[in-house]
Amino acid sequence: MKVLITFFLLVFNLTLFAQSNQLAGEYSRSLSEKEKHTIEYKLTLNPDGTFVFHSYSKLQDGNPTEDNKYGKGKWSAKDNLITFSANKKEDLDSKYTLDFNNSTARFITKNSRDKSDKVVKTKLQFLKSEIFWMNSIDVFKL
Repeated sequence: MKVLITFFLLVFNLTLFAQSNQLAGEYSRSLSEKEKHTIEYKLTLNPDGTFVFHSYSKLQDGNPTEDNKYGKGKWSAKDNLITFSANKKEDLDSKYTLDFNNSTARFITKNSRDKSDKVVKTKLQFLKSEIFWMNSIDVFKL
């Protein structure tokens, strides 16, 4: 009986590990308008459950014209929803100022049962964030 329970726990943990490996990786998005404005987002989800985010913007008439913002913390997944969190004492400092607490994104990919030729880019779509400009942002897996 102990062997059977141990086997089921092992299989359960392997499926959780496989899902997080599917989600882990680098995601980015670049928006620009004819050399006037550039906005770039880069999000790295590490397999160990940590993440790093970088936002770069260069706006022609902005103040300041160039801006870099960073964030880091932990992520966890349940089904296709990813929840981000940041420990204010450990993850936030003078460089890492973006607080991703209460941020949620949906992992979107082509369904494995879909045999059509339809191309679906793997992406994260931010559904909710206290960082107002992160709401509804899509970042695509590289």
